[in-house]
Amino acid sequence: MSRSCELTGKGVQSGNNVSHANNKTKRRFLPNLCNVTLISDALGQRYRLRVSAAALRSVEHRGGLDAFLLKSSENDLSMRARLLRRQIVKKTAEAA
Repeated sequence: MSRSCELTGKGVQSGNNVSHANNKTKRRFLPNLCNVTLISDALGQRYRLRVSAAALRSVEHRGGLDAFLLKSSENDLSMRARLLRRQIVKKTAEAA
């Protein structure tokens, strides 16, 4: 399982630990990933996703999983999230 957010694509970054003596050693900055269950209103189902804490706040801010996925581009999403987005678009088009 990769260490990246399924909704935003946020992943591992690399950098340096810098000591007081200015010695530099490589390190990794890991994203704050959480396993959460989000509910899709359009599909009426629950989905388990591995998302970052920042993405979880963005989902709540935009008004739920459906609104977040409809507003986001497919390039940032994981394959599971892209499939979910396409299902939501199809379901909302049928309802309209």
